[in-house]
Amino acid sequence: MKYLAILFALSLFAFQPIKKKKVIFFGDSITQQGAGPGGYIPKVDSLCKADQMQSDFEFVGKGVGGNRVYDLFYRFQEDVLDQNPDIVIVYIGINDVWHKTTSGTGTELRKFGAFYDKMIKKMKERGIQPVMCTPSVIGEYNDDTNLQDGDLNLYAKWIREYAAENKIPLIDLRASFMNYLDKNNPRNEEKGVLTTDRVHLNAAGNTLVAQEMWAALKKMK
Repeated sequence: MKYLAILFALSLFAFQPIKKKKVIFFGDSITQQGAGPGGYIPKVDSLCKADQMQSDFEFVGKGVGGNRVYDLFYRFQEDVLDQNPDIVIVYIGINDVWHKTTSGTGTELRKFGAFYDKMIKKMKERGIQPVMCTPSVIGEYNDDTNLQDGDLNLYAKWIREYAAENKIPLIDLRASFMNYLDKNNPRNEEKGVLTTDRVHLNAAGNTLVAQEMWAALKKMK
């Protein structure tokens, strides 16, 4: 009887469903749109299914239009910590740079780093795996003449260095976008290759982001 009880217990354990890793995509309007039809989050889900890993992950979009890094910090408890995720992909920085020019409400680099650091530390305290993304583009000229290229490069540099120093997985969207534009924008167009309006993603942009994000996520099974 004792032997049968052990076998029964083992069989119950064997058939317990595997808990999926909950992935939150945390960001601004690019992520908000990325959660919709044709967006990069459904595309990540499709890539996951194509690799027959749908039992390993679930994906949740938490993007809000106009957000900068401190907006993410203010909703961090409700939209991240209270959701008990396993992995959080943070894709922020475009508005922190862009809004300096459009409305004077961007975020200087020092403050950007301070807010970002606080979120990363809170995630680590909770056992959540953060993933950092460099900001992509504000304009698609491939000759370094977009107005905000200098700032975007500085913010991307900070993210790369912080990720390396703290051993955090990095998705270098800035590098991926620029490499793609070097090869696929021979007429040096300002938009229309990866974006609809210099910032927000078109079909090709969503596909590129999805491919980069899934390449990082599938290593975290």
